[in-house]
Amino acid sequence: MQGKVLVKPADQLDLSEAELKEEFTRVLTANNPHAPQNIVRYSFKERSYKPISSVDQLAIHFVLEGNLLHKDSDEARRQRAKQEIPEADGVLTCVEQADLTEDTGDAEEGAGEERPDSVDVKSGKMERKVTNQFNYSERASQTLNNPPRERGCQTEPPPRAKFSATANQWEIYDAYVEELQKQEQSKEKQKTLVSKKEEDKGKKKMTVVENPSDDITKVAKVTKIIERMVTQNTFDDIAQDFKYFEDASDEFREQEGTLLPLWKFQYDKAKHLSVTALCWLCNYKDLFAVGLGSYKFTKQGRGMLLFYSLKNSTYPEYIFTTLSGVMCLDIHKQLSSLVAVGFYDGSVGVYNLKEEGPQPIYKSTAKMGKHTDPVWQVKWQKDDIDNNHNFFSISSDGRVVSWTLVKNELVFTDIIRLSVEGSISNGQEGMQLPAMACGTSFDFHQQIDYLFLIGTEEGKIHKCSKCYSSQFLETYAAHNMAVDAVKWNQFHPKVFISCSSDWTVKIWDHTIKSPMFTFDLNAPVGDVAWSPYSSTVFAAVTTDGKVHVFDLSINKYEAICQQAVAAKKTKLTHIEFNPVYPIIIVGDDRGYVTSLKLSPNLRRKPKEKKGQELPKGPEVEVAKMEKLLSLLREPDLTVNPQN
Repeated sequence: MQGKVLVKPADQLDLSEAELKEEFTRVLTANNPHAPQNIVRYSFKERSYKPISSVDQLAIHFVLEGNLLHKDSDEARRQRAKQEIPEADGVLTCVEQADLTEDTGDAEEGAGEERPDSVDVKSGKMERKVTNQFNYSERASQTLNNPPRERGCQTEPPPRAKFSATANQWEIYDAYVEELQKQEQSKEKQKTLVSKKEEDKGKKKMTVVENPSDDITKVAKVTKIIERMVTQNTFDDIAQDFKYFEDASDEFREQEGTLLPLWKFQYDKAKHLSVTALCWLCNYKDLFAVGLGSYKFTKQGRGMLLFYSLKNSTYPEYIFTTLSGVMCLDIHKQLSSLVAVGFYDGSVGVYNLKEEGPQPIYKSTAKMGKHTDPVWQVKWQKDDIDNNHNFFSISSDGRVVSWTLVKNELVFTDIIRLSVEGSISNGQEGMQLPAMACGTSFDFHQQIDYLFLIGTEEGKIHKCSKCYSSQFLETYAAHNMAVDAVKWNQFHPKVFISCSSDWTVKIWDHTIKSPMFTFDLNAPVGDVAWSPYSSTVFAAVTTDGKVHVFDLSINKYEAICQQAVAAKKTKLTHIEFNPVYPIIIVGDDRGYVTSLKLSPNLRRKPKEKKGQELPKGPEVEVAKMEKLLSLLREPDLTVNPQN
């Protein structure tokens, strides 16, 4: 017996085992390569053209059109009668229909011939399985087609509640009766109120009129909210990003920083006035007050007190018009609604934002110790023993006055009277009174309640005490011109700063008569301010439109940022740091207030070492300043950038 032998065709390829085992895979997809992928349609919801994600991948390769006839129709009976098919059969197939639709001559010629299917029909041997009514395909070849579904967004259904009740004529009648009774009761109450008022006023006719101011306040509140929304949409890029945007170019600068302009605040009716005072509210971090007046003493007129919010830079939140120019202001730290204001005519006043009246609730007069010269600065102090609010003021008339809010009037007390010779004018008999000195600024110590500093027009700074008012504690020959501002450091208890129109900014230790640091800014200095986050950072503005930011821990000789924020002919007058955000506001002599954001280099903090956490708190800031002062407390070691 011979075994099975595989016969190979002559043209068969000779492949190795590796080639035989090699597999070739092909991936077949149902995607149509000719289907367009960039179809767009107009979306009425979003009012724009949107691309369509779903593309029709159906491709038709073969189409055969046929005619089907229902088995019960007249035409089907005629065709069956012509071909002699019994009535019990189902519907004709497409092939049979095509045969029957031939010409009549062909049908008559073919009638004499005997076809196999006709013989089967006549003999009764033809068996046809009827699957359904139209019999166009077998059941096995039919596939399940998923029903079409619409795409749409599903949302949570609104809350529903089933309520059912019966209503008849009696229930409707009772409801009307109850409503009439309520109306009658309300009319009786109004009549009783009117009758009482008539008895009190001598039986005069009175009418109950609704207060229209309630509706006005409601409308004003709504319009203010809408205005903020419109403004935030207009300045959306700044409103959303200013808290998080950082200047990336600071990474390429070693020490210098920049100021990013944010918003410019302007009121059309205050274009002819100058910004004479700036102050942030402690309880509301986005709200600040602006005092408007004039430093040109030959052009004095009305002033204004405005309150702006960072949420709406186009229009003030509160507006107060004053008869005299506003020279200074200060906001109470605990009660932000109380605002103390000093005027050019020498009077002081207190506004209450809750009442929103056009006039201050307290105002000094000639009978109540009013100053005879402009008031240059006011400062709130702690409440007295009887829990009455009080504040201090200084004026060019040489008086430092304490004002106490008692019931409906201001009670004044003279604390100190300044003199040119440096001593207090006592007015003793037989002695000539020395010439009065003009006070321009003052500031109270952050920790020692009784200690405060006074800057004068002669360029001197006096250290005074509330408890010892007959003599100065110390006098510093600070500047050659008037001292525009003097401020204690918020962290270090011994350090204060001063600026003047003699182009200089000086930093002092109050235990030493000579300045520790002296900076020449090449232009008259309008104002200076310590930063709330560092004991070594401060900023100053000059009349040439520039802002100077210093950080003594980085550079003890020059500013780390010197940037022009206004036109050349515009003089900057005041500057203030925001207590929370890295923002400063700057006022000028044209009534504009510009807000600027400090770049990261201007508020740099020491980096943490691996495995060590840096100590936090005011002690760290005190140590930073103390480290700088320890190098300069030796005699004749003050820092002057010009030397």
